[in-house]
Amino acid sequence: MAGTEPNQERDVGAAADDGAGQDWDEGASEVLEIVGRQVRRWRERAGLTQAELGAAIGYTEHQVSAVERGRRIPKAVFLERADEAVGAQGLLEEFREDVERVRYPRKVRDLAKLEADAAAMDAYACHHMHGLLQTPAYAEALYRMRRPLLDEDTIERYVAARVSRADVFQKPPAPILSFVQEEVTLLRPLGGRMVMRGQLEHLLNLGRLRNVEIQVMPTKREDHAGIGGSFRLIDPYHGPKVGFIEMQRYSRVIPERNEVRRLETQYGIIRAQALTPQESLAFIEKVLGET
Repeated sequence: MAGTEPNQERDVGAAADDGAGQDWDEGASEVLEIVGRQVRRWRERAGLTQAELGAAIGYTEHQVSAVERGRRIPKAVFLERADEAVGAQGLLEEFREDVERVRYPRKVRDLAKLEADAAAMDAYACHHMHGLLQTPAYAEALYRMRRPLLDEDTIERYVAARVSRADVFQKPPAPILSFVQEEVTLLRPLGGRMVMRGQLEHLLNLGRLRNVEIQVMPTKREDHAGIGGSFRLIDPYHGPKVGFIEMQRYSRVIPERNEVRRLETQYGIIRAQALTPQESLAFIEKVLGET
């Protein structure tokens, strides 16, 4: 990445021990509140209820309400459609850059940019479903397990930020995405049975996409190259391939080429040790049937 010294790991940051508020830019809440007030003002001027506006732009009443209360970060398409529906003549669309600036917590902002520019990405996850594979309900369950406890507003913002990153699956041109999940992540019912069923169904749908391969690492493997923990490799269109490692509340982008090669070798062995993509989908279907 431009501006990064070749022999340094770049720290992307960590959540503070006393809460997650420091993850967000100062003034982020104020930006969202201003945007929400403007959406509400233009909706009321147009004589629409939240439900009517939602129906007109493809969102639910709850989602419109959350944006107006500053609790949900609106996507660009929300602002564009809402602007047209209420006749704001581009005034709501003008908030797009402000909203993008506060969409992601600081500690994952560089990562989100890399994901959005990815031509290919490989990811190994050992404790829970990889972030890009998570449903909103599963992601919310994970954030509710955080200690110290997060407040409701922070949880909602984290979930919205995580879900928005999943746009990588749909962006053209479609990136080549490979995931290896530990078997235990399919069996541990985080969030409860219904949340897990929805997560497994989502996993199957993603695994059937032409540009996505999902593999399962069996728990009974006697040889395992991923003992060191979760990591990913991102190959962007603009810039060199980088690694990304996560541990507890800390995460780092790894630009140093020798370290990236080591992660590439490690991921290749992990894929070879895991079930094939076809075997993995069959295994996920089996677990879903038993959940």
